[in-house]
Parts: sequence; structure tokens; C-alpha cells
Amino acid sequence: MADTDSTSSAADADEDPDRESASATDGSDAASAGEEGLGESPDTEALRRQVEEKYDFDDFGPEDMAEMTAEEWDVAFDDESWITGDELLDRVARDLRNRVANRDVFARIERHREPPRVLAYSDEGYAVVYPDGSVEGEGTVLRDVKPTIALASMDSYEVPETVPENPLPDPEAVAEGGGELGNLMLQVIAGAQLLAGVALLIGGVLAVAGVLGGPGTNVVALFVAGLAFIGIALVLFFTVANARLSDKFRAEEYRDRLRAVGLEDGERPDFVPELDPQGGRDQTEREESDEAGA
Repeated sequence: MADTDSTSSAADADEDPDRESASATDGSDAASAGEEGLGESPDTEALRRQVEEKYDFDDFGPEDMAEMTAEEWDVAFDDESWITGDELLDRVARDLRNRVANRDVFARIERHREPPRVLAYSDEGYAVVYPDGSVEGEGTVLRDVKPTIALASMDSYEVPETVPENPLPDPEAVAEGGGELGNLMLQVIAGAQLLAGVALLIGGVLAVAGVLGGPGTNVVALFVAGLAFIGIALVLFFTVANARLSDKFRAEEYRDRLRAVGLEDGERPDFVPELDPQGGRDQTEREESDEAGA
């Protein structure tokens, strides 16, 4: 009976010699498919190339972030390559300080240790950054912080190592103008124009009186030229006065914004949420608090 079974098995194998090879091939294909499943699909690779061509990540800003779709975000930023935790918060804090020092952002930056957070706020909004890269907040500060988080989470992005400690000045130390050299030059030019205009008018008067010039003297041209020079001088003087007045108003507005973020009384605006301390202690490192402004 056993011999009969053996003979039958052998006969079946002879009748279908491709069965064994087909089974082996199927197993090999399945293994290959499994290995390919671990990799990226051609569509994902193509989308990643499109994203790299479409966006300049060295100059990645809020407009780019708003334009980027969820699919583009997923292929652009690999989860395994993201920087998170305290390192991310440190990088975000340094990059924000640098941006504020360059007057790209107006905000006060606080690096908290317990709980680990980065708090950025101004008189118009706030943003709280968490160790996993998530952020919550409102206003212009949230808009400015989002691209910073995206960039700081990438290892290829270089965050400045040395940043100013306290970029925001004391409100009373804000100067009312920084273009005095230009204003002085305009005043000199205006003064010269005014003197020339007055001299031409005096010449016209003397010509009418017969003291200067002769029969061919164009008295009208002297008066017209004199008035034109005086008009130009008055325009230049008005420009200087307007520039100085604008600088004064801008300086006062800047002082008001500095006071609003608590530089004088040390209090945050009312709309900024309190960060609950862990273990009953708030170990906010005030010496690491940054004020940066634009």
C-alpha cells in the first residue's frame, strides 16, 4: 500500500513538473513583495521629488507652510528623521531669538524646563511649543512660530548657536530716530535751495529797481526761478519734519508694545495661558527668557 502511494506521488510529480517550481516562485515573489512593502512606493518618491523642487526649504516661510498640503507635508518630513524633545525646544528657542534679533518677529521668548515648553508671546498673540513639535496659540506669533518648528525639527537645518541674550530694549531706551544723517543732508540741500531762491528774488527786485542788470534782463525769469527754488526748499524741509514726526510716532508705538509684553512690570498679557508646573514647582528659567523684537 505504501508502495502504491509512493508510485502515485511520483507519477503526479512527473505529470506536473512545473508545480514545485511554481510554488517556489510564488514564495519568492511573496518575499519580494514583502520587502518592497517595507520601502516607498514610486508615487511617494515622485511626490517627494516634486515637493523638493516646489519648495525652497532654506527659505521656508509661513506662506509656504500654508500652501503645503497634508500629503506634501508627510513626504517632505520623515518621522524617523525629525528632532523632538528638549533638543527641538532648544533649537526652536535659539532660532526664534535669532529671528527676533533680526527683526523678523516681535515676541518675548521663554524657555521652560518644568514642564518642557517654549512660550512665545507678544501684544497680539502667543504660541506654546511642545516637545513633540506640536504647537497651539493664536495671532501673528503662532503664524511666525510654525515655520520655525518645521525647520528646527530637521537635522539638515542649521540653527544659530550664538544668539543675543536680550534683544528687546528697555522701553525708555528706544531712540526716536535712526536716520539723522539723511535728515541733516536734506536740511543742508534745502537750506542751499532756499538761499538760492531768496538771492534770485532779491536780484529780480533790484533789476526792477534798475540797480542790477540792463534793458535785456529777464525779470520774470528771476522771480519764477526764485520761487521755484524756495518751493523745493520748503518741500525738503517738510519731508524732514514729516520723517522726524513719523520716527517719533513709531518709537512711541514700539515703546507701547514693549510695555504690553511685560518688559516693565514682568507680567504677561492676560490672554497668554499659564503653564501648569509639574510637581508643584515652576522651574521657569527666567535667565533664559528672551525678549526679541522687530
